[in-house]
Amino acid sequence: MKLRNDRSPAPRARQRILLVGLNYAPETTGIAPYTAGIARALAEDHDVQVLTAHPHYPQWRVHDGYGGWRADVRDADVHVSRLRHYVPAEPAGTSRIVSELSFAARAYAARVQRPDLVIAVTPALLSASAAVRMAKRWGVPCGIQVQDIYSLAVESIGGLGGRLATRVRQLEAWTLRQADGVATIHDRMAVAVSALSGIPVDDVTVVRNWTHVSAPTVAREEMRRRLGWRPDQTVLLHAGNMGAKQGLENVVAAGRAASSRPEDVRVILMGDGSERQRLGELASGAERVEFMAPVGNDDFTNVLAAADVLCLNERPGLKEMCAPSKLTSYFATGVPVVAATEAESAAAHDVRASGAGLVVTPGDPQALLDGVSALVGDAGRERGSRGPVFAAETLSQSAAVAAYRSWAADLVAGKRSPST
Repeated sequence: MKLRNDRSPAPRARQRILLVGLNYAPETTGIAPYTAGIARALAEDHDVQVLTAHPHYPQWRVHDGYGGWRADVRDADVHVSRLRHYVPAEPAGTSRIVSELSFAARAYAARVQRPDLVIAVTPALLSASAAVRMAKRWGVPCGIQVQDIYSLAVESIGGLGGRLATRVRQLEAWTLRQADGVATIHDRMAVAVSALSGIPVDDVTVVRNWTHVSAPTVAREEMRRRLGWRPDQTVLLHAGNMGAKQGLENVVAAGRAASSRPEDVRVILMGDGSERQRLGELASGAERVEFMAPVGNDDFTNVLAAADVLCLNERPGLKEMCAPSKLTSYFATGVPVVAATEAESAAAHDVRASGAGLVVTPGDPQALLDGVSALVGDAGRERGSRGPVFAAETLSQSAAVAAYRSWAADLVAGKRSPST
């Protein structure tokens, strides 16, 4: 695969770039911060317009203050066109497909100036497929930026029946093959993209997601006092989306099991998502499990840094579909990470490479608690201190955005990969 991390594009006349992505700032969870970061970086060299939805993730309801058939606003130098689409209360199976189809249809029909380049962010797959068709309609190149491998997610979480899952995989492979360039966020995902699409792995560009959170601004002891976390408690914190692929019933089960251990372990799940209500029902009566609403950007890192151990949890069987974005935030805090994930996953690779935590068997509450116990105290603090070093060396925003600027410049200039 082609690893980009520090090459800046040569100066050129400003071109028009159309970026199509379902999620965008001010959403703070998932891929939205990266889509926004890419758009803002490209706007340094080009005139950028983004077709996106009204912010709705991870709560799966349109955020207060947003709405309407179409809203055109400015985000720094980026022209953002927000399109209304169907947002299901329970985004699973058919309802999620209808949601993504409604956005894809809105994007395809949107009135925009003819661009010189179209870039699609996937997921969502259907809008990426629409973007490919838009590029062909205009006769311009198209690049696809892969944050998650959609069909692998569908297969892993069982969201669709076998025949429909096969069709989804075929559509994703076709969509990737139609692109003039494909970029993804991890070496392991580049291999999976190649296996799915038939694109040679050396023709897949790898640009790592970056650490996009600020350093803590409140002393750890003070933040714990504000949150009601006692100094003698061990706080295990999971922050972010509560969806199917996170498999957070394992974390709830660990909280229940913690009551039979001598350590005072408190399990906190902070965030929102499609599984939030079900998880709350599972945790009923579990004294060691608590839920926190999402916090704003100003306090997000302060809360993370106040924990003793940060938790990444994935459903058993997830290996190649994604590289969880929460690790970019976790590593920045200096708090050790326990990752309940498959040993071959991208997340496990990064936890081992950073040295900032431990990988434990997914779907095993006792293994998760054992990992927490091993990361408490001086040994855990020493591991956690390696996270910011890894983030600075490997997850640099300046290197990532320079790489995307270079990638886009190559696409505008017509430098296609040999497979296309």
